[in-house]
Amino acid sequence: MIELDFSKYGGLIPAIAQDFRTGEVLMLANINPESWQETLATGRAVYYSRSRKRLWRKGEESGNVQLIREILVDCDGDSVIFKVEQIGGAACHTGHRSCFYRKVDGGTLVETGETVFDPKKVYNKQ
Repeated sequence: MIELDFSKYGGLIPAIAQDFRTGEVLMLANINPESWQETLATGRAVYYSRSRKRLWRKGEESGNVQLIREILVDCDGDSVIFKVEQIGGAACHTGHRSCFYRKVDGGTLVETGETVFDPKKVYNKQ
């Protein structure tokens, strides 16, 4: 069994999702021991949602799942990179491919990424 160090950061560790083909960083989320075990068992990215206070199976609402292609573990065993195949085109709940769709430019944020889907339609939020 692969043991990670969940003793820091209140039982959660950061998980970076990265496109396995392009290397593009798609998102940053957290995992706990339960989500880690489910990710390993299913081959699909499962995170822990701090706002929902429960497991978050990526794509459970949107259908934009992440299939694990490779996992990297840092030297301290307290953070991971999930190299994923992003199904559905978007990793971000805003409808963008990546959660990192804005850059700092002269003290302002400039949107650089394209929207892949309309979150109001996907999440039925009016």
